[in-house]
Amino acid sequence: MVVGAGANVLFCSWAPYVFAPGAVFFVAMQLRQRYEGRDFTIRRLRRIQVISDFLFLVAGLLMFANQQNFLGLDQLSYIKYVHNNWVIVLLVAAVLQLYTSHRIANELEKDTK
Repeated sequence: MVVGAGANVLFCSWAPYVFAPGAVFFVAMQLRQRYEGRDFTIRRLRRIQVISDFLFLVAGLLMFANQQNFLGLDQLSYIKYVHNNWVIVLLVAAVLQLYTSHRIANELEKDTK
């Protein structure tokens, strides 16, 4: 995912083809992880992580849409809604992922004590 995002910043045409599979595999890996406990805080953080995973997939889709206008939008709508907005979605997803992974680790450590 990092290589694909970095290559997209450098205007490499193959970047979405690297980022999207990385995002799909990352999301699949995270969705396979389960929490079977009853702690409400961890369950809430887990739901936030799933939202972040969805945003990673949306960022990959927007990377493809940024290269070619396959959504059929006119030029003004394309610039307004699609052009380089993958960066914002990726940033929100990364911040949510960072926050939840840190908080889940702290909550699980607190549970073991």
